[in-house]
Amino acid sequence: MGGEDGSLRTWLLKGLQTDRKQIEHGPHQKHSWWRVMCLTGVDYFSTLGYQPGIAALAAGVLSPVATLLLVLLTLFGALPVYRRVAQESPNGQGSIAMLEKLAPQWWGKLFVLALLGFAATDFVITMTLSAADATAHILENPFVPDFLDGRRVLVTLFLLALLAGVFLLGFSEAIGIAVVLVFVYLSLNAVVVATALVHVAQTPNLVVDWTQALRVDYSSPFAMIGLSLLVMPKLALGMSGFETGVAVMPIVKGDQPQRIKGTQRLLTVAALIMSVFLIFSSFATTVLIPHREFEEGGKASGRALAYLAHDFLGDWFGTLYDVSTIAILWFAGASAMAGLINLVPRYLPRYGMAPDWTRAVRPLVLVFAVIAFAITIIFDADVEAQGGAYATGVLVLMLSAAVAVTLSAIRKGQRAATAGFGLISAVLAYTLVDNVIERPDGVKIASFFIIAIIVTSLISRATRSTELRVSEVHFDPLAEQFINDACAEIHLIANEPHQRDQAEYTDKRREQWLNHRLRSEEPIMFVEVTVVDASDFETELYVRGEERHGHRILRFESPTVPNSLAALLLELRRRSGQAPHIYFHWTEGNPVTAMLRYLLFGGGDVPPLTREVLRQAEPDVTRRPHVHVG
Repeated sequence: MGGEDGSLRTWLLKGLQTDRKQIEHGPHQKHSWWRVMCLTGVDYFSTLGYQPGIAALAAGVLSPVATLLLVLLTLFGALPVYRRVAQESPNGQGSIAMLEKLAPQWWGKLFVLALLGFAATDFVITMTLSAADATAHILENPFVPDFLDGRRVLVTLFLLALLAGVFLLGFSEAIGIAVVLVFVYLSLNAVVVATALVHVAQTPNLVVDWTQALRVDYSSPFAMIGLSLLVMPKLALGMSGFETGVAVMPIVKGDQPQRIKGTQRLLTVAALIMSVFLIFSSFATTVLIPHREFEEGGKASGRALAYLAHDFLGDWFGTLYDVSTIAILWFAGASAMAGLINLVPRYLPRYGMAPDWTRAVRPLVLVFAVIAFAITIIFDADVEAQGGAYATGVLVLMLSAAVAVTLSAIRKGQRAATAGFGLISAVLAYTLVDNVIERPDGVKIASFFIIAIIVTSLISRATRSTELRVSEVHFDPLAEQFINDACAEIHLIANEPHQRDQAEYTDKRREQWLNHRLRSEEPIMFVEVTVVDASDFETELYVRGEERHGHRILRFESPTVPNSLAALLLELRRRSGQAPHIYFHWTEGNPVTAMLRYLLFGGGDVPPLTREVLRQAEPDVTRRPHVHVG
């Protein structure tokens, strides 16, 4: 059994990334930009399965006009924003990393956790909503057996399990499947849309009737544009995929400039392809399909192009189109899963707010699969019920990206870019607010994700607080000299620096003589730690030597005092071959308060915490550095 457990653990943790630079660089195997576009495209392009129907329900005969405005916002708003995001965050952190720098210390971490909550909402709901919509296409097909009627939750769970299975096999397999699905799906959509447009051309009275309806219902083109702007937030799902396109940047082939260029190319090509399909499909479905068929229970509800495929090209071609739509909707969650797999290891483990195993792909896949199962059951695999949360997640991430690039343009003094990105931010802010007012469920779901991420992250941070948390220790030449002169007998006096004058060091040395009876001939060095950002978790120590008032001092900066002192002692033991000694005095105060100070501010009751970090890092008592407290 032990061997089996070991094999399972090895399989689950295969590809575990522990080096931060390796995480930023991404997987070893890279892919051409167009292949990565297909991975993000299974999410973006799959919205053709339901977007024309959503537009028709929201805007009626104005659907083509509203869709055209959405396309303009995509091409002249979202696309320029994300091309700049790709340029300024080439390792795939996206707008979250750009905004992280604006808020210092714990506020910055909490801000990032909130944005990750919205990202999780976007990506997880992408998986569950797309799988639920694929289920709707399955159950609407005339050839599907009757025993599946009323089993939409079960079918959706099966599709999600299948998706997780693909990622458990490997990332390259997922991209290979995405390429095939996108090529087939776009080809079939081109056939359906072209056939529909030919039918419209052959029946000109349909266009006459549509334009007449516009003239009757709306007094002027300005009224049409104004009302289209009001309903446009409901069409926001047609802009999904941009954040994912940036999140998967690390798997684009090439060095950093090539990766940036490749990502910008994939974003542009995907947006152009989608824009063409959205405009023509919206026009064709609005003109050719009676409005009652778009409503719930109608034959075109959530499947407008599938309706045209069956109607104009027959049930066999329609079924082929259904299978293609089902496949790409099922696999739309792949881009979301890829986004989560790339985002989570870049933030939570670095903050100490997730276990180390979250740097491995397979455990993350299992965790997100379980969450997707729970959401599917809670929402009864209902596409409409999840639409608000999906749109909220998409719009929050887009707005954060627009704000990030606006601030970037301000810092660089680019006035034209500032004005342009500021306008885009305003439009996206309006769209988000309108969507939240119309469908508040999205904020509720996102709030659940945010609270869950913050609570679990803080619990993880507390449980991991006594880990070593130092990846490397570096010494400058003077510090190296001090260590070499000590001749393996290293005695350190921990000093909290204040005035750093002669009296401070003399008093500290006298105190340690009284407490520990240190002999004057023993080589003594002071060690001083300055806490810079206690919210950071992992760090490298850069130890500087300093001679002051005749005393030798080792100084460095760190997020936490006890962990960095423990790391220094272990490194000194490694260099000298003997366990070093460190001397403290007891601190006054409540130990519970001291522990909270340690968790939040990196200080607290340093002596026992230093000893506890050493105890966990070095189980062998005979080799463990000595901690003296008096």
